[in-house]
Amino acid sequence: MPTLQIALDLMQLNRSIVIAHEAVDGGADWIEAGTPLIKSEGAEAVRALRREFPGKKIIADTKTMDVGAFEVEIMAKAGADIVTVLGLAEDSTIEEAVMAGRKYGAEIMVDMINVEDRVTRAKEVEKLGVSYICLHMGIDTQMKGAEPPIDILRKIVDAVSIPVAVAGGITAENAGQYVEAGASDVIVGGAIIKTEDIKGAAENVKRAMAGARINTDLARKYSEEDLFEAFSRVSTCNISDAFHKQGVMFGIVPQSIQHRQRMVGRALTVQTSNGDWAKPVEAIDRASEGDVLVVDVGGAPVAVWGELATCSAIGKGVRGIVIDGAIRDIDDIRELKFPAFSRTVAPCAGEPKGYGGIGIEITVGGQRVRTGDWIVGDESGIIVIPKEMAVEVANRALDVHERENRTREEIMRGSTLAKVNELAKWEPVK
Repeated sequence: MPTLQIALDLMQLNRSIVIAHEAVDGGADWIEAGTPLIKSEGAEAVRALRREFPGKKIIADTKTMDVGAFEVEIMAKAGADIVTVLGLAEDSTIEEAVMAGRKYGAEIMVDMINVEDRVTRAKEVEKLGVSYICLHMGIDTQMKGAEPPIDILRKIVDAVSIPVAVAGGITAENAGQYVEAGASDVIVGGAIIKTEDIKGAAENVKRAMAGARINTDLARKYSEEDLFEAFSRVSTCNISDAFHKQGVMFGIVPQSIQHRQRMVGRALTVQTSNGDWAKPVEAIDRASEGDVLVVDVGGAPVAVWGELATCSAIGKGVRGIVIDGAIRDIDDIRELKFPAFSRTVAPCAGEPKGYGGIGIEITVGGQRVRTGDWIVGDESGIIVIPKEMAVEVANRALDVHERENRTREEIMRGSTLAKVNELAKWEPVK
């Protein structure tokens, strides 16, 4: 039976130890001090895990690129059974790591992240004396919706005689595919460590490795075709955190959004002038189902949208309206449960003169918006995501959401937000 390796990719050692115990209770076989944990806590992370789990194999995921012997010595003396070295490293670095491992009692795993020809490199490093190959799809690559490298895994397994580990984007839903393709060690991070029920998540992965079919959205990575679903699972706050505060439309507030309602769709842009509601209404006829109308009125005070336009938009399958200007008939629009965001509300409307345009680049709430960009709105506000970045932003926002779920669980167990994140420890040094 292949082993399940839990990757503790966290900043805080105390949190990592609690999570590791729960994962082991769920069937995790090997315990990895993840790269972020080693960078945060140093060799002490490995020492602590060795003390806590004397009967388990401990992996130090140093991702060594240079001075292989020295870094292996440090980690082996701290208690690591396996130390990782990058496949991109020089042969001499890997050879030094192997010799130091023999001297200090540690095996070497070569991580193939970003190696161009992974099959050829796997055969090369096997000749250098390493004990394991790790086919690794990095997190940043996963966020862009890359497909799991199952075919490459099969080729590497056929090409080498040493065990092959696999890491990156593995969940209870796809773990069995990697085992079927020949993986000897299945390395799982987020799909376990971000959950409220660590033990249950580990059990599900083990069941999947044994052949069970498990359906889960946990740690799933989305592609272009699934963006409606992906953005519907996260809040504007999650997106803002993942997108480094970019895309937020300041001054544009929810006027009719229902509690827990989310507006998600592609932008159809409209530009018009104060009170001129012709182009916003004409845009309804040009909209596709799932579009959100985004209207630039330059913040003008006379309304360009109301209840009748809303009824028309609902009939066309429009998901919502965003106006850098005024809207009216808010009571009726709320009853219709149609998401509407605007800068202001006013009872007065103008005349349909037809100035402006549809489908052109506009600026709303200080943000550039183009037709086809993604618009997400909820009770906290409104945010625009450029269409070229939508897949990556959606996956990163889901990662933020899932990590918050784990933090909430720890708070509910009696901790506090400051303690979970060790804020005092990680405040900037003055």
